[in-house]
Amino acid sequence: MYANARGVPKNYAEALKWYRLAADQGLASAQQNLGFMYANGWGVEQDHVEAVKWYRLASNQGLSGAQNELGYDYLQGRGVPQNYGEALKWFRLAADRGNAVAQTNLGNMYAQGLGVPQDYVEAVKWYRLAADQGNAGARKNLGDRYRNGQGVAKDDAEAAKWWQLAAEQGHAGAQNNLGTLYAGGQGVTQDNVSAYLWFSLAAAQSDKDAINNLDRVARHMSQAQILEAKKLVSERQPKKSQTD
Repeated sequence: MYANARGVPKNYAEALKWYRLAADQGLASAQQNLGFMYANGWGVEQDHVEAVKWYRLASNQGLSGAQNELGYDYLQGRGVPQNYGEALKWFRLAADRGNAVAQTNLGNMYAQGLGVPQDYVEAVKWYRLAADQGNAGARKNLGDRYRNGQGVAKDDAEAAKWWQLAAEQGHAGAQNNLGTLYAGGQGVTQDNVSAYLWFSLAAAQSDKDAINNLDRVARHMSQAQILEAKKLVSERQPKKSQTD
């Protein structure tokens, strides 16, 4: 409540106090939230070692969000020595509980061969599970696998499908990749206006490849096409409220 300002002014110190009281009584969700507070330095000095302590307590009670966070700490060597085997263990526990972020992370471990032999088929399995739950990162990564024919037959149309879904969710990498397909007419009908649209949206998020691609595709467009594309971009940009 205090951390999210639901019904009360945001007050991290107050949130920390109540999370700690509940965490000390063994409430798993409070232990996980206390871990978040320490990991992000909310209301307390950032301390990844302390965050890991609370994530572990919540993880041992089966909380998938904490298990995923603990896995990520092992992956990055944050608050604990880097250990891909431990990262894999905690990601798998969370993934088996249906946590989409953990499923994506587990897919990344298999795709990159971290702690396990590289296995794109297994990576695709986990990406698909997460993608079907709406995880934008998994959708983008699944599109990558179809584009490159890794773990699945190469299929640009299928890559476009997954990149489109992730792009609509605001994933800059997917937006840039989708723009590339439209620019080259691969898996979709060639369309510089659509390419300009997706490159623009990714460039607005500081995607360096998209910034370069936007300039490149614009050279092959008429002024009328550019104006049309810019109109589409403006229609997708968040509208300011009347009180802004």
